[in-house]
Amino acid sequence: MAHTKSQGKTNQKSNRPGQRRGVKKFGDQKVEVGQIIVRQVGSHFHNGPGTKTGKDFTVYASKPGIVKFFKKLGKKFVSVVHA
Repeated sequence: MAHTKSQGKTNQKSNRPGQRRGVKKFGDQKVEVGQIIVRQVGSHFHNGPGTKTGKDFTVYASKPGIVKFFKKLGKKFVSVVHA
């Protein structure tokens, strides 16, 4: 049984911090192995050469180099090219 009295929705939900999603490394920036490039919900950006996708759709670098963003067949991709 709930112990919250019915005083509206504002008392039922605690104030939670944001999850800091978005692009962390932009185009032409240098990255090392394992650095996060994009944090996202769903696969808005797909992984290209030199990147991998985590289980929460985080795109991270699998080799050192420079970040490049490109489109292919209407999809957005992120890659890491050799510096």
